Amino acid sequence: MTTLLAPSSTRTCPPRWATPRNPDRATLGPRVAEVAAMLGTPFMPWQQDVVDTALEVDPDTGRLFYGEINETVPRQSGKTTEILAVMVHRARAWARSRILYTAQTRNHARAKWEDEHVPVLEASPLRKQFRVRKSNGNEAIRWRNGSTHGISSLTEKAGHGDVLDLAVIDEAFAQEDARADQGLRPTMITRPEPQLWVVSTAGTGKSVYLRRKVDAGRLRCDLGLPSRVAYFEWSAPPDADPADPRTWWACMPALGHTITEERIRVEFDSMKLEDFRRAYLNQWQDETPDEWLVISQAAWQALADPASAPVGRVAFAVDMMWDRSWAAVGVAGRRGDGLLHVEVPGRDNLLDHRRGTAWVVPRVLELVSQWQPCAVVVDPGGPAASLIPELEAAGVELVKPTTRDAAQACGAFYDACGANPEVTDPAWLRHLGQAPLTAALAGARAQPLGDMWKWARKGLSVDICPLVAVTLAAWGHATRGHLDDDYDLLDSVAGHAPPPPRREFGEGAGIY
Repeated sequence: MTTLLAPSSTRTCPPRWATPRNPDRATLGPRVAEVAAMLGTPFMPWQQDVVDTALEVDPDTGRLFYGEINETVPRQSGKTTEILAVMVHRARAWARSRILYTAQTRNHARAKWEDEHVPVLEASPLRKQFRVRKSNGNEAIRWRNGSTHGISSLTEKAGHGDVLDLAVIDEAFAQEDARADQGLRPTMITRPEPQLWVVSTAGTGKSVYLRRKVDAGRLRCDLGLPSRVAYFEWSAPPDADPADPRTWWACMPALGHTITEERIRVEFDSMKLEDFRRAYLNQWQDETPDEWLVISQAAWQALADPASAPVGRVAFAVDMMWDRSWAAVGVAGRRGDGLLHVEVPGRDNLLDHRRGTAWVVPRVLELVSQWQPCAVVVDPGGPAASLIPELEAAGVELVKPTTRDAAQACGAFYDACGANPEVTDPAWLRHLGQAPLTAALAGARAQPLGDMWKWARKGLSVDICPLVAVTLAAWGHATRGHLDDDYDLLDSVAGHAPPPPRREFGEGAGIY
């Protein structure tokens, strides 16, 4: 077998852990990359790095050096196209190879095989080199040289009775024990160059099998231990801010190649925080920092109402991160049933929680013109205070809370959430379940302030400004929502004309 020396790594998103490439060994990685190109899915840098190491050749034996490759990456990173290229390369390079692909269940394996593997191959220049057998229970891609590429389920009987050269355990997080290993390893023991690939995204507390692989792989990489098992992991550190695109770029190797920052923002805004962490940051739940220290997750989730929307006048508030990297606008108002509604507004499916500060003043002016709020709140003791001169110069009348007002706002927000486990008072706040707000509250901390407290700003792993913004907006509505400067309250009481009607929000949840 002819081997090639791979070029030096061009990583733009380095892994947190990785078995290092040994430049003294030749590799079949470039050959696999050629296959990927033929399949119409050229390798991204991270995929090339993995196969260059995984397919190193032992100079003493001329055979593949690694017998097992363990890999965890965020979802949608391209592991399917990577392992397909590896399987096709094996089928073509070694005649009569036996290749088996497995997933959570046999149905999952068949769906991936039939919906992704087969169509990609049939659309490629290789389509005349194989035929497909789809009979239930005997599915296989059969190559002219005698190699086969079949499927199975993840059980102790996976591959039973077969002799395998290459086995792939996909979505290994679904495994609760080592039955897959027990089923596959005996089928490979007599083969000259067998490889087992275990690929997945981070799992849950039940993912015992994958977690053992992860812990062992990290340890080998940390200590530089020699091994015939290669390990690769792209993930975000536990203390990384899940809302910050800088976190995404540092752990998502496909970002900028096959997925965009805008698409990840949509996912972040629409998913539960814990689901986003596992799927796109490749984080294990037991490794993320202690969260929900002020208001419990259960209490906050119980207040989510996707159909919630305010009626009548609302209040807006602006806040930003202490380093001015992100800013947010919050809104609060009363619903038709009298409950308090809070949210991060937006337009064109873009929430008003964005990077930088230049967008804030124009957006506030637009919101004020559109909704005639009862208050626009900016804390003169917070980072957003720098926007006060520009907002006031533009004619926006601001409400500026004192330090004590800001602390009272936090207490009122806490009470509205019904967060005190010692009190059985019902909660009177509702929200839309927006991810930026949930992420902020999950990582929020309380900073003591005499006999009161405020939201802490520093020493956090999350962007707190969406939470501060809705807290101040709720305070602004509570202190200004009952006022109306367009008419004289005494005249109204005396029986004069009622106040002019206020514009109400339209149907549907949220402010857009």
